Amino acid sequence: MHLLVIRTSAMGDVALTTPVITALRKKYPDISITLVTRPFFAPFFISEKGLKLFLVDFAGRHKGVTGLFRLYADLITRGRPDHIIDLHDVLRTKILRGLFRISGTPVSVIDKGRAEKRNLINGREKAKLKHTVDRYCDVFADAGFAIVPETGASIIPSPAATDIPFSVNVMNIGVAPYARHNLKMWPEEYMIRLLTMIREKYEVKFWLYGGADEQERLIKMQASLPGSYVVSGRHNLGEELALMTRLNLMISMDSSNMHMAALCGVKVVSIWGGTDPLTGFGTWQQPDEYAIRIPVEELTCRPCTIYGKGECKRGDFACMMWLTPEKVYENLISLKIL
Repeated sequence: MHLLVIRTSAMGDVALTTPVITALRKKYPDISITLVTRPFFAPFFISEKGLKLFLVDFAGRHKGVTGLFRLYADLITRGRPDHIIDLHDVLRTKILRGLFRISGTPVSVIDKGRAEKRNLINGREKAKLKHTVDRYCDVFADAGFAIVPETGASIIPSPAATDIPFSVNVMNIGVAPYARHNLKMWPEEYMIRLLTMIREKYEVKFWLYGGADEQERLIKMQASLPGSYVVSGRHNLGEELALMTRLNLMISMDSSNMHMAALCGVKVVSIWGGTDPLTGFGTWQQPDEYAIRIPVEELTCRPCTIYGKGECKRGDFACMMWLTPEKVYENLISLKIL
């Protein structure tokens, strides 16, 4: 049996496939699995023995509609699959799975719960939605492979990925202060104030994480945090993950670093603004109280977005501005996280 699994973006969503694929490999070791994803995400799966990766080239050979036909042909050349698992359900995957359907290959597709999410954002229903990991499991169940997602760390990077020493005499805290969209980002001065409060009370070293486009901002933040280290731009993804596994704690916005740290088995405190764990994108296997946000009962416009796009309709960004560094620090103390 050969399953072709497709998930090419976004970074956090690709990372969230790991507890599902690990569980699938353990329960069904005789199944051949090919995962179609981007080359950058390959380090997520380095420990998945037997998993085959097909790394797409959307900037070159597989670019555009013509490129999707080439991608289909390339995948067939690697071995015709018995079932397609579409964990993405975007235009590219619709075209690709359509080509497989024409050839008679059965397809199972993720139900993203778009209507439920619209109702949540519109304020009609504030119930917690199914987590993305569970939605992935549903797709495999539809294909006839019922699984329970893996517990514990599901991203196991190479131990040789980095040789940067960690001190055992301090608390090593990862910090991911930025996000792709403004509605998911705490004010920078708030984060600096929080970290300064922590540093005044504890022996700590901060490891600053972010995207390549955030490196300059992280370097400026580093100047306010003596002894901190900017990880972004200095290491590849495999090295970043290896460093991450050695952290005592990660403090993050709703971002891919939040997901990666949790999947590496690290304790994660996440800070939420316009988005909310209710939407199904919460930190995997972390206590709900570790997701710090203004309660929806107190600020009924929350959540106002699924992915963080858009602008604050109130105009005062209350969901983040009300969440002061002092409040977050008090949460960390009361939860005995520090």
